[in-house]
Amino acid sequence: MSMARRNSWWGWLALLFGFGFLYLPILLVIIYSFNSSRLATVWVSFSFSAYSQLFNDRQLLDAAWLSLKIAFWTATASMVVGTMAAMAMTRFKRFPTKTVFGALVTAPLVMPEVIIGLSILLMLVSMGGLFGLPSKGQVAIWIAHVTFTLSFVTVVVSSRLQEMDRSLEEAAMDLGANRVKVFFLITLPIIAPALLSGWLLAFTLSLDDVVIASFMAGPSSTTLPMKVFSSVRMGVSPKINALATVMVLAVSTVAFIGWWISARAEKRRQRDRQLALQENG
Repeated sequence: MSMARRNSWWGWLALLFGFGFLYLPILLVIIYSFNSSRLATVWVSFSFSAYSQLFNDRQLLDAAWLSLKIAFWTATASMVVGTMAAMAMTRFKRFPTKTVFGALVTAPLVMPEVIIGLSILLMLVSMGGLFGLPSKGQVAIWIAHVTFTLSFVTVVVSSRLQEMDRSLEEAAMDLGANRVKVFFLITLPIIAPALLSGWLLAFTLSLDDVVIASFMAGPSSTTLPMKVFSSVRMGVSPKINALATVMVLAVSTVAFIGWWISARAEKRRQRDRQLALQENG
């Protein structure tokens, strides 16, 4: 066997091992969600009983709906504020506190979630008497999640803005368009895939968070990860497998839609670029 073929076999083996390590546990969870046993890891027979238990558990469904609402508004707010921060870091001229501003925006990337949750809780408690902000509950979780996910969106959008050809914006302004019109007609369509990626990333991080939400949650604001984490302490229930299967299906569908939209936008941008080169040529 030649050295090139041997290296190819080792490459395929490493690839299969990596994919198996990542996705085999998820596949096992999906398989055991169709188990009729009361134990989540003992296979008896094929059944939809776990899904029946899941959709009859009102507390679990309420926690899931709360997490989805918080994740949606967190991703939306993080996308808007993160885009503004990215524009300030990449489009504005250097201002005295630009370095400090960039460091503060990206600080949550390297800061432990325990520190973020505790610091935001103390801030809300101290400011509650001044502005009426709740220190516990849905709004508090939303504020904490926006603070946590903002840096991720800013990094994604900033990288796309830095790669963007600024001559397109300058040409539009030379033709008489103001900065607001240039942003909505030129910049926004180009960075739309990055905005979608940042939104999905913020949505996933908010939906998956346990540590920060534990600091902010009140009596009637238990999120889905907190509910699942508290329930598995006494053993994994089959309905948790069913819930995980539903979540995997939902996230995979959203991710596929996002990839499809981004792929279409990239193909459209390449086609427009080729047409522009042909016209100039």
